[in-house]
Amino acid sequence: MDEVKQIVSDIKNGNIKPIYFLMGEEPYYIDRISEYIDKNVLAEEEKGFNQMVLYGRDVSVEDIVSNAKRYPMMAERQVVIVKEAQDLSRTIEKLADYAENPQPTTVLVVCYKYKKIDKRKKLYKIVAKNGIIYESKKLYENQVADWIRRVLAGSKYTIEPKACQMLVEFLGTDLNKINNELNKLKLIIPKGQPITADKIEENIGISKEFNNFELRKAIGTRDIVKAFRIINYFAQNPKDNPLVVTISLLYSFFSQVLQYHGLSDKSQRNVASALRINPYFVSDYSDAGRNYPMKKVSQIIALLRDADVKSKGVGAAGLPPGDILKELLVKIMN
Repeated sequence: MDEVKQIVSDIKNGNIKPIYFLMGEEPYYIDRISEYIDKNVLAEEEKGFNQMVLYGRDVSVEDIVSNAKRYPMMAERQVVIVKEAQDLSRTIEKLADYAENPQPTTVLVVCYKYKKIDKRKKLYKIVAKNGIIYESKKLYENQVADWIRRVLAGSKYTIEPKACQMLVEFLGTDLNKINNELNKLKLIIPKGQPITADKIEENIGISKEFNNFELRKAIGTRDIVKAFRIINYFAQNPKDNPLVVTISLLYSFFSQVLQYHGLSDKSQRNVASALRINPYFVSDYSDAGRNYPMKKVSQIIALLRDADVKSKGVGAAGLPPGDILKELLVKIMN
């Protein structure tokens, strides 16, 4: 995020490079940078003749170079944005010759999503020298909650830890999808009011009681009644609560509980730092640590691996996801 802010700040201050090669697995920031250039480099009256959008599936590298070499009309510069440039992955290296001597009055933006160019090859080295290469990396799940808080803080909003966790568990690590939901919330909730679990439930449709976060907590505290109630809800709504996601989150949780057992310093601050979690959730791990000794946690991790195999139809052909989850819960609680 800091690198993106620097790129935007430089453009705002007039330090504009002739080439921006935006690549990587996470499309969110690629879209944000290209949108900013689209909206801000040229004045509205200049865009008609001097701004164009090309698509990788419709053009060749030669077409891109031909357009980039044009001179602007009645403007200081022109902007050429190439979207879905990953469709040119077999020939993209041909862009190196242009990058070696780019047209100074052209701003060429290449959006190369979900892939990266080889850092050992000429194109990467030349663009890094004469322009900007930005690699947008996929966030790990434990980084997404902090990203949500930072994005909301930039708009003068706050979010409760539980509400934040609900979003992460429901939406995963797709930043575009998360940002769309945050924008909906910002339209409804006045600035200064915290985004709570209740507001998430009301406006996005994520149940604050029947979700993987609450299931994890119920299992950690050995609340069998609550855990089975949640599992029964999952069984009745399998499309909204995929078994593979539940198993994955429980596996991650108990892997961290195993790590918790190995800590000599179990203070809230140290646990939060070691497990890379919000201090708000430390009690979930200390509860699970008390209820499940290290040996039992190791057995639970093995049970989760077995359930994952069954969820994929191995050794449990035709067994409904709800039954696999109920069987897993009984074994965990015993």
